[in-house]
Amino acid sequence: MFLVAKPRHWQRELGPSLLALFAGSLITLSLAPYDIWPAAILSCCLYMALLRDCPVRLAVWRGWLFGVGMFGTGISWVYVSIHEHGHASVLLALSLTTLFCAAMALLHALFAWVYVRFLRHLMAGMLLGFPALWVLFEWLRSWFLTGFPWLYIGYSTLDTWAQGWVPVIGVFGVSLLCAFSASCIYLAYMRRHVQAYLVYGTMIASIWLIGWQLQQAKWVAAASATPLSVGIVQPNIPQELKWQREYYEPTLALYQSMTEPLLGMDIILWPESAIPNYYQRSGEFLLPLASKARKQGSALIIGIPWQVEGSPNYHNSIVAMGNGSGQYHKQRLVPFGEYVPLESLLRGLIAFFNLPMSGFSPGPANQQPILAHDFRLSPFICYEIVYPELVRKYAQQADLMITISNDSWFGSSIGPLQHLQMARMRALENGRYLIRGTNNGISAIIDEHGTVLTQSPQFERLNLVGEAQVMLGATPYSRIGSLPVIVLCWVLLGLVLVAGSLGFKLQHG
Repeated sequence: MFLVAKPRHWQRELGPSLLALFAGSLITLSLAPYDIWPAAILSCCLYMALLRDCPVRLAVWRGWLFGVGMFGTGISWVYVSIHEHGHASVLLALSLTTLFCAAMALLHALFAWVYVRFLRHLMAGMLLGFPALWVLFEWLRSWFLTGFPWLYIGYSTLDTWAQGWVPVIGVFGVSLLCAFSASCIYLAYMRRHVQAYLVYGTMIASIWLIGWQLQQAKWVAAASATPLSVGIVQPNIPQELKWQREYYEPTLALYQSMTEPLLGMDIILWPESAIPNYYQRSGEFLLPLASKARKQGSALIIGIPWQVEGSPNYHNSIVAMGNGSGQYHKQRLVPFGEYVPLESLLRGLIAFFNLPMSGFSPGPANQQPILAHDFRLSPFICYEIVYPELVRKYAQQADLMITISNDSWFGSSIGPLQHLQMARMRALENGRYLIRGTNNGISAIIDEHGTVLTQSPQFERLNLVGEAQVMLGATPYSRIGSLPVIVLCWVLLGLVLVAGSLGFKLQHG
């Protein structure tokens, strides 16, 4: 008789650990550019299964691995900016990217600890507690340490029936519905009898059918039968040349030659930091062009650094000229790209911590819209567009939204495609057209339904021409924001804990 050795602990845990990594990576597959939306729901189902019976210590480990799978695949584009544009070696870029993803994954380790410690032993904890906790952690990522609101599962609902909910409850609300759908599926699978299939199946069907019906609602309406003509300049200037002194004059000549054919259009949009100089030092070039734009009825809206008078500070800004007026200074800055945390310690340590124009100061809160003709535009720069509440705050007082970016930092990775998807969600949430101008693509005009009406290819020099409509009215989300959903999640958690204290335990089997 042969004695069979018992598998060691790490061997028993290898399968669940790999499954946790896989489950986390499914979040990425549910989002752009893959758009396999059921993957988000499957990811949550697998996550619940992985956390069902394991001790707390293993739950934290599996939660962290889930986060590693999620962030390691979903924000791997960080490597491109560190290596290709930050001039870090492959090894250093990989190390920094890995460290960043591993640190972000700690939030899922905390999620797993809270869920296992307080919720998983309750029926209500699995049905309501899991989705509520999921959304609260997404919300946490929108502001913790200035925020990194990326990879929300609500974005997977674009172009599905569930997107009808978006103008009502926003991205956090549809994330809640996705996670709740996953809870229903998992509980139906766990109970495995006809009654459970009917009850949970009815819940899921109701969510998606109501979403389909909500798509027929008309929350906003066009202000005029005549749309605005829009021209977007996409110069496709290589990032490695953008800030070189010898390329400055060719940059001005390029913008001049690309803008002149667009003069006469209502709005002409340049990308983020289009001119690699301060606005205050660029008058010799900009003022004659703005005068031409004014004479031909165009509002020229440009991205350009802005020097603060009497101060060493400067902003990443948008300026409206010609038949436009006003300035906007970016409020949510990108760490390391636009400012360096712990600057006195890190600045100059490696090339990545000394990128060009990485000393911006944030602009003030409560800035006014900029004007194009008599229309109010809410402006956003780069990844400001991914902050739901920031966008809602300014969209409330605007006729149109604009966003400018320089996604050259992320090359041919999935980052720019995810960025566009989130911009679409902001247009749908707020019922406003969104005009998006980028250096190398994807530039786009997005309507109030989040539909891309026209877009540019990436890595091509061109002018994108289209039309945008001024909308009247407001969506329910634009009026009330994310607060009701966040409060609901806290209330659900409170009710679950009360149910637990009253002894409503989940009976397995």
